[in-house]
Amino acid sequence: MISHSEGTITGADGMALYLQAWVPTQPRAVVALVHGLGEHSGRYGNLIGVLNQRGYAVYACDHRGHGRSPGQRGYINSWEDFRAGVRALVAHAGAAQPGVPVFLIGHSLGGLIVLEYVLRETPTLRGMIASAPALSNAGVSPVLVFMSRLLSRIAPTLSLKTGLPVTGISRDPVVQQAYLSDPLNMHVGTPRLATESFTAIDWTNAHAADLQLPLLIIHGEADPIVPPASSARFFDATGSADKQRFSYPNVVHESHNDLGWEQRVVDVVDWLDAHLP
Repeated sequence: MISHSEGTITGADGMALYLQAWVPTQPRAVVALVHGLGEHSGRYGNLIGVLNQRGYAVYACDHRGHGRSPGQRGYINSWEDFRAGVRALVAHAGAAQPGVPVFLIGHSLGGLIVLEYVLRETPTLRGMIASAPALSNAGVSPVLVFMSRLLSRIAPTLSLKTGLPVTGISRDPVVQQAYLSDPLNMHVGTPRLATESFTAIDWTNAHAADLQLPLLIIHGEADPIVPPASSARFFDATGSADKQRFSYPNVVHESHNDLGWEQRVVDVVDWLDAHLP
């Protein structure tokens, strides 16, 4: 039996971030799940369902300015807003299920968030997974980068459309339509979010060799949103002695929501199983 609950955790500046959990009877391990840009914690049903079936409790929160959490849509004061959120999520998940291993999973922007957090704070975790982690500014024109940095100083809260292509999220028309019609998804960002992300990308890549945790990176080879080559470079540079990277031909950005997701989700949970005591 799976118990679903909702609540809040405390993020940066005391902000109450929306939290939800899916907990099986007597979980064998805990997964803290961190979502990507513009979406929310409720879009991971395929992955969460298999995790629950295999005995994993899952805890996830909505970032500041995302989903059911408060804050201006697509805005952060600084990267610490994201870091504080994942810090609180990991602490809550571990305290809620004491004595069992804790894993951390992040997708896209969430993949960058979890990698930067682990490198900064070296939390006690059994291992971590980064799905299509946002580790590159490739495709962002130098003019746009310059304008983002300028606007971050003079108009940091200005709302701008992100322009993420829905066909790049999943090849499944049902998923595409659900994404577009979901009122909890947002399609804007701000200059401050952009520049803080640029800085986090640069810092995380520069410190890849310091990563020692067991690591799995998964990435679709046809991802048009985050270049697969960026996660491959990061993977090669990490210092972890226990690392794997699964690369999937023809798969786009959300491997857990793209056509044929079933086997890819099983691959993820099999990796987690292999890292249990």
